[in-house]
Amino acid sequence: MSVAKTAHVEPPEETGWTSTQAYLLAVFCLLLGIPLGYLFRGSASQEPAANQTSAISGLPQPMSVSGQSTPDQMKAMIDRAAAPLLEQLKANPNDPDTLAKLGNVYFDSHQYGDAINYYGQVLKISPDNADVRTDLGTAYWYTGDADKAIAEFQKSLKIRPDHAGTLFNLGVVRWQGKFDPKGAVEAWEELLRRNPGYPQKQQVLDYIEKAKQHAARG
Repeated sequence: MSVAKTAHVEPPEETGWTSTQAYLLAVFCLLLGIPLGYLFRGSASQEPAANQTSAISGLPQPMSVSGQSTPDQMKAMIDRAAAPLLEQLKANPNDPDTLAKLGNVYFDSHQYGDAINYYGQVLKISPDNADVRTDLGTAYWYTGDADKAIAEFQKSLKIRPDHAGTLFNLGVVRWQGKFDPKGAVEAWEELLRRNPGYPQKQQVLDYIEKAKQHAARG
């Protein structure tokens, strides 16, 4: 269930979860049959359906970095990608599009703290940008903060109640982060109610059924 490119994003590095919570999270992933950590990125979720793949993720592919790359090499690649955007900001430091693109550069390279910074700047200028609001929530999730992620998703839905990517992510974080399969079902059922032509409807229905089974087991 995704749009455009997909990528396996590693779980948050500092979640503060207990071993029991980690075990439950692994069970969740096994139940859904998905790799851990896949979410839609809000600003990528409006890609044409023809470009979608069958994976659960909507995250754009992170910058290609060889497994042999050193941290310094990776940082240099990120800096090169960000440089022209930073140059544009010198001329117009409050341009929301450029700020959002910078957020995306850092998001896609897993530098979620920097992504949060730039997405936050966008939202100070354009608080009703539901896509960036979803991106911010997703970045919070990848830093291990489920509560902040959910708060941003809920703000996004106040702006665009039918935002499919936000509703999908909300379901994932409710289950993965809050261990609330009933809440996940609620979000995913709302996703399908508001988006009856959703391209991956059957997959979402499958996730709903598995979440309901999990909830029934208590």
